[in-house]
Amino acid sequence: MSSELQITDLQEGDGKAVVKGALITTQYRGTLADGSEFDSSWTRGKPFQCVIGTGRVIKGWDQGLMGMRVGGKRRLQVPAHLGYGERSVGSIPPNSDLTFEIELLEVLTRDD
Repeated sequence: MSSELQITDLQEGDGKAVVKGALITTQYRGTLADGSEFDSSWTRGKPFQCVIGTGRVIKGWDQGLMGMRVGGKRRLQVPAHLGYGERSVGSIPPNSDLTFEIELLEVLTRDD
């Protein structure tokens, strides 16, 4: 994998765009380089919420979801240094490149 974050829009959304500090609601699936799944909100049956652009999630998400619009689907190919780096997290080994397929369900900002 490249050492740069790779962003692929699988489906363009037409709703509100992600901005720094927004509370977003997503469904996602995360896989390792060998294709094995390490996490999925779909499997858990519960969407994932986080504040974006403020360091509360991995850098690959903070950078890769900016500008994405509600209703969109996006693939992020996250090099290890923008993921968990040298840390082992759950079933994710150290220095792992990660791939996420993300569907953006909602964006809430302070204006809402």
